[in-house]
Amino acid sequence: MTTNSVLEGPLQSVARRAWQTVLVTGVLAVLLGILILVWPDVTLQAAGIIFGVYLVVTGFLQLLAAFGAPSSAGLRVLAFLVGVLSIVVGVFCFRDELASILLLGLWIGIGWLFRGIALLMAAISEPALPGRWWQVFFGILTAVAGVVLIIWPVRSVATLAIVAGIWLIVLGVMEIVVALGIRKDTEALRATGA
Repeated sequence: MTTNSVLEGPLQSVARRAWQTVLVTGVLAVLLGILILVWPDVTLQAAGIIFGVYLVVTGFLQLLAAFGAPSSAGLRVLAFLVGVLSIVVGVFCFRDELASILLLGLWIGIGWLFRGIALLMAAISEPALPGRWWQVFFGILTAVAGVVLIIWPVRSVATLAIVAGIWLIVLGVMEIVVALGIRKDTEALRATGA
């Protein structure tokens, strides 16, 4: 029997998959932010659909995390609620009305705020979580981005698109950094035999 056939523990299994999920989410956020900044006119026409797809994908990933994470029931419920909220708001974004884009900024802000709080609470409550301090930092950054989008008086849809594009790039880069941190911590755990 080789060491490759030894079953790994649930935390190692989740951590191994978690960094890949966070990396994909980060890359999607960066790509979406770049698209918004490069083609603002086209993006404004399709903003509801683009943001809807992003929110549905991240909501689905949050639901996967809620069912796959070895954490307390409260944290699983919070991750589940954040995932469901993201999916519901994402589906709402598929509407064609340009007026809904203004409300979209508020909903994105609320989604980011809840997601940031969920990440922060998960990282604080799970001391053995790989990449824990990166997740604390990313949770704070995501929550701050949500608050900014909620309280900043965005007066035009173009301003909202630019702000959202910049925030998506920043948050996406941070998610990529978090993913690499989780991967590094997971490999360190694997090397020590934990």
